[in-house]
Amino acid sequence: MKEIKMIDLKAEYQLLKPILEEEIIQVLEKASYIKGEEVALFENNLAQYLKVKHVISCGNGTDALQIALMALGIGIGDEVIIPAFSYIAVIEVVCLLGATPVLVDVDADYFQINNLDLEKVITAKTKAIIPVHLFGQSGNLEELLQIAKKYNIPIIEDNAQALGAKYMLHNEEKFLGTFGAIGCTSFFPTKNLSCFGDGGALFTNDDELANTIRMIANHGQVKKYEHEMVGINSRLDTLQAVILNHKLNLLSKNLSIKQNIAIQYLNELVSLSFIQLPKVYQHNLHSWHQFTIKVPDHQRDKLKSFLKHKGIETMVYYPKTLNQQKAYTRFRVYCPISEDLCKGVLSLPIHPLLRKEDINYVSNSIKAFFHAKN
Repeated sequence: MKEIKMIDLKAEYQLLKPILEEEIIQVLEKASYIKGEEVALFENNLAQYLKVKHVISCGNGTDALQIALMALGIGIGDEVIIPAFSYIAVIEVVCLLGATPVLVDVDADYFQINNLDLEKVITAKTKAIIPVHLFGQSGNLEELLQIAKKYNIPIIEDNAQALGAKYMLHNEEKFLGTFGAIGCTSFFPTKNLSCFGDGGALFTNDDELANTIRMIANHGQVKKYEHEMVGINSRLDTLQAVILNHKLNLLSKNLSIKQNIAIQYLNELVSLSFIQLPKVYQHNLHSWHQFTIKVPDHQRDKLKSFLKHKGIETMVYYPKTLNQQKAYTRFRVYCPISEDLCKGVLSLPIHPLLRKEDINYVSNSIKAFFHAKN
């Protein structure tokens, strides 16, 4: 029986092993584990790739979001608007700082924060908006930027799933994560650009914000033992920077491969009209971090189980809205689209090592499930 993983980290490592092991040994021999020169090199390389002035690395994607909020001075009494359908980190960091998360439903087509609903909940206490570029693209970012400008509210882009994705605005194509005041990303092993552990980064074109972010990530110190503000300890290890520097060179190629895989899926599954296939918003170049379908009539879990027996790994991102989680039920609001998505979404394997026959096998297995039902 075939075995098709969501992402094959072991196979990826075997491909990278000859080059990476030599570079990792060099770091070990220098004993340059923290703040080695490779960290600054990676930050500069990623800044050049994204065409942004500043990239500041940190310990993980959740830290990146928290540092961004801290850099904007957000805390007790402030409100931050976030989507209800997302990973838990986006609400977690708001609550950790004592601010109030204001949850907004997403749209049914692209699963991105609903701008019309968003504008309705803006108050004098609203100090930031965090759109999550879910699964590898944004929604109507132009409209969101206009709303933010109208009310003078900074945008923090959660770009953990969309590094390398682009958006066309006023005939200029830019990378997602570089439109708002601050962009945040994660280098978790399953991400588009990933390391062999935890890692994250923030991006900004604002010099003052960049200096503040660097201080916060380094215990709030401008130089050793001189602490000017409350900060945290969040840094990217040198070993992870070595890995990321190498994998950054492969990012564009890997994203192109994933785009071709997504096209294959779309072509194979288009005949199943009752399945909602992913839609690409017109101004986006999708990074396809996930290929997520929506399955009707409460058949998602049965399909997931069927595919598992076929050797196909799938994932549910996400089984509950943020405010359906026990820790955050006090922020309960009615988000019918988000709640409906949680009952039907299913993400299929999509990674650069998949072969055409793998895509055919997954697609044919899905077709077999539904044909057996009819």
